Amino acid sequence: MAGKIAVIGSGSWGTAASGLLSPHADEVRIWAHSPRVADSINSDHRNPRQLKDYVLPGNVSASHDFAQVLDGAESMVLATPSSFLRGICEELAPSVPKDLPIVVLTKGIEPKTHLLMADVAADVLGEPERVAALSGPNHAEEISRGMLSAAVVAGSREDVVSYFQQAFVSQAFRVYRSDDLVGVEVCAAVKNVVAIACGVSAGLGLGDNALAVLMTRGLAEISRIANAMGGRPLTCMGLAGMGDLVATCTSRHSRNRTFGEAYAKGTTLEEYESATGMVVEGARAALSTWELAHERGIESPLTDAVHAILYEGRKLDDVIGLLLDRDPHVEFYGLDGVE
Repeated sequence: MAGKIAVIGSGSWGTAASGLLSPHADEVRIWAHSPRVADSINSDHRNPRQLKDYVLPGNVSASHDFAQVLDGAESMVLATPSSFLRGICEELAPSVPKDLPIVVLTKGIEPKTHLLMADVAADVLGEPERVAALSGPNHAEEISRGMLSAAVVAGSREDVVSYFQQAFVSQAFRVYRSDDLVGVEVCAAVKNVVAIACGVSAGLGLGDNALAVLMTRGLAEISRIANAMGGRPLTCMGLAGMGDLVATCTSRHSRNRTFGEAYAKGTTLEEYESATGMVVEGARAALSTWELAHERGIESPLTDAVHAILYEGRKLDDVIGLLLDRDPHVEFYGLDGVE
C-alpha cells in the first residue's frame, strides 16, 4: 500500500489509470487541466469529458493546482498528450522532489529532439534512472470496466520498475517488468503510426489480408527503429509491441485506427480531433518518427506513407502505388544479424 500517488493528466488513460492505482494507495490525486473536470471528479467521482460512465473510487480526487496534487506524493504518473509533456514537466519541476519515482504513460517521440517520452521527462525533471514507462494493449474504455488487459513497465532501476509493477497490478490488469526502456517506448510510439495506415486500409475497403500485411510489416518497421535506437528487437514481440499493435490496429476504441478510417473517407485531422475531443497521437508520431528515420537512415515505408498523406499533401492512391512499387526484401532486413 502506497501513500499518495499523483496522476498528471485527466484524459481517458489518466482517468482509467487512477482507478487501477486506487486499491494500492491511500489516495490518488489527479491533476486536471480544466477546473470543471477537477470539480466534477471531486463532487460526482466522474470525469465529465472522458469515460463519463466510469465511477472513480472514493480515494481518487482531483485538483487544477500542481503543488496541491504533488504535496506529499510518494510517486508520480505522467499521462498527458505527447505534445504537451515537456511544457507540463517544466511547470511541474518546482514541485517535484529529486527522488520521486516517475512512470510515463504518454506514447510518442518528440519532434526535432527525437527524444522518447521518458527521456523528455528526465530531460526536464532530472534523475533519469528514476523514470520508467508503462505500455501495452490498454484501451481505457475496457480497463475502466474491469476487463482483462496487461502491460509492461520498463526502466533502468529495478526498484522503480518493481514499485510501479506493484502499484498497477491486479487480477484483471497483469503487469510485467522489462529493462528495455528504449524498445518499449519505440513500440509505444510507432505502433500508432501503423494504426493510422491500417485505418486508412480499412476505410478504403482493402480487406483483411491487406490489414494483416500492414500490421506485420509495421512490426518489422518498428523493430528496425527500435534496433537502431539501441532497443532490443525481441521487445517488439511482447506486450508493448505486438500486443499493443494488435489492439491499436483493430479496435473500435483506437483513435488512431478510427482516424485512419475517417481520413480515407475525407475527414481531416483537425475535423476528427475537434469532433472527438481526443488527440490522435499517431499523427504527431508520424512527423517525429519520419524525422528520426531519415536522420538515421532507417528504412520506414509505412511511416513515410502516413507522413506523405498528412504532411505532404499526397493523394492516397499515389501513396498506395508507391508502397506497391517497392521491391520486397529479405523479411527481417535491418536488424542485427540479418543481411
